[in-house]
Amino acid sequence: SGAGKSTLAQAVDERLNRMGYQSFVLDGDNVRHGLCGNLGFSAEDRKENIRRIGEVAKLFLDAGIITLTAFISPFREDREKVRALVPDGDFIEIYCDASLEVCESRDVKGLYQKARRGEIKDFTGISSPYEPPENPELIVKTGQHPVHQCCDEVIRYLQKNAILPFSRRRAI
Repeated sequence: SGAGKSTLAQAVDERLNRMGYQSFVLDGDNVRHGLCGNLGFSAEDRKENIRRIGEVAKLFLDAGIITLTAFISPFREDREKVRALVPDGDFIEIYCDASLEVCESRDVKGLYQKARRGEIKDFTGISSPYEPPENPELIVKTGQHPVHQCCDEVIRYLQKNAILPFSRRRAI
């Protein structure tokens, strides 16, 4: 929470749409209220949350829609399982790099304070671990750069790696 995942995904989605591409954002907050509304935040529930999102992203990808996902996915193993769902090269892991201090400063819901007081169990970065990616395709310094600059970095990556112009189905 607070790393800029949703903000960046929305900015990239808007840019892709302006460029004429069909894209869609699967956002953690929205999905948690519907598809994954029955899940909590235990390690098992987090794994299931990411599995479900991966399956939905694959459906969008199969329909030819550029799929942007914005989720707290704290465990490398779960991210790799989602990567394995889609053809090689169709999963692009973008690490939104922001310090814990930056994330806390952006926390308008007060979740970090509640977690520090013990009111929220299994909160990533406070009472539950986060395993940073070992080899993401792209690292974006969302804690240091404005969203428009981070969005530019993502678009440049997609163009440089021949993902744009979009001629194949991809999940980002």
